[in-house]
Amino acid sequence: MIEDRQHHFDYDVTVVGGGPAGSTAATLLAQHGHRVLLLESGRHPRFHIGESMLPFSEPVIQRLGIDWSAGNLSKSGAVFMDEATDQQMYFPLSVHRRTYQIERAPFDQMLFENAGKHGVVTHQDEKVINVSCDSDRVSLVSDKSEYRSRYLIDATGRSALMGRKAKAISRIQNLGKFAVYTHFENIQPSEEADELFRSGNIYVPVVDIGWIWIIPLAGRRLSVGLVVQKDKPKDCEIEALLQRYLAASPILSRLLKGAKQAEAARVEADFSYTNQSRYGSRYACCGDAAGFLDPVFSSGVFLAFTSAARIADRVHQGFLEGLEADPALHVEDDEKYLLGFNTMRLFVERFYHSNIVHNLFFEAHRDPDLKAQIAQLLAGDLWVDNNKLQRSLLAGRRTAS
Repeated sequence: MIEDRQHHFDYDVTVVGGGPAGSTAATLLAQHGHRVLLLESGRHPRFHIGESMLPFSEPVIQRLGIDWSAGNLSKSGAVFMDEATDQQMYFPLSVHRRTYQIERAPFDQMLFENAGKHGVVTHQDEKVINVSCDSDRVSLVSDKSEYRSRYLIDATGRSALMGRKAKAISRIQNLGKFAVYTHFENIQPSEEADELFRSGNIYVPVVDIGWIWIIPLAGRRLSVGLVVQKDKPKDCEIEALLQRYLAASPILSRLLKGAKQAEAARVEADFSYTNQSRYGSRYACCGDAAGFLDPVFSSGVFLAFTSAARIADRVHQGFLEGLEADPALHVEDDEKYLLGFNTMRLFVERFYHSNIVHNLFFEAHRDPDLKAQIAQLLAGDLWVDNNKLQRSLLAGRRTAS
């Protein structure tokens, strides 16, 4: 390319961050025929939560050319429950598309290695020190080298490289404050446990300070976590808080009888935020680098896949048309991103502040159309114009921009 000779670009695109968003963007751009560098500050495999996938991720997975069923548990749906009142409601999710409960360490590694198989140059254990997006190039300095490229994709997760550089990160208040979680193995056979692993359903018990996730994984393992929305009780530490709520849950007391905790309890905080600088001249942010939500509806990896795919396709189009330096390149796609992000954001807000589980979810059996609308949102079918619940969520509410 003439531009390459003039500016001596090392790559067409540098993608920073080797999680699902970064690996997806890099792979699709390589499929479009571009020279791509993918930088990951850590090393795969690494432990990560966000294990319950949404069915409408499947089109992107198909484009990546991977088999996400391998070694993973098929997921039928989601069961929301209140054990104090014995209420519960099941929402079928894998109706039109299939999805899985996945263990993130091997899954993320597979995505990263798949990028390499498609021609992406992949580097691990390489941390970005500084980046500059100028009118004619992207200049990046890492702890190992320097690179020039035509475009930068920020997929750095909650490190949010470009957002924090621009001081554009805005915290979303009043959602989950922190999560404490672990894995259990050696789940003993029982009618209840066997049904959980057969169905692959995610269970979501609501509790007085937030909610619990129960995710079955292959090999009779469980991912279990507590998301706290209220102030932590002063009489115990965070890890003890997890054990308190696990012991207080009848279903977990039964499921975990005879099981072994496989991982030390981990804590993640600083949950929900938006990035007000998601794109600009020669750069765009995808996945958690664009914004992050409380994980109650499992939107994290789904938004990573879908935002990365849109950005990759738009960058390719920008290259073809000579518009890669246009700061407005991603305006149209960002509107679609915000539709999905804001739908999930308002859904989560209703979960915490309008008792949507009791007032809507547990009553959905009375209205098949409403139940279908809830399931549609929980499955990630967000870019449609026929969901009355989605329109209601979005109507008249101030959301991310």
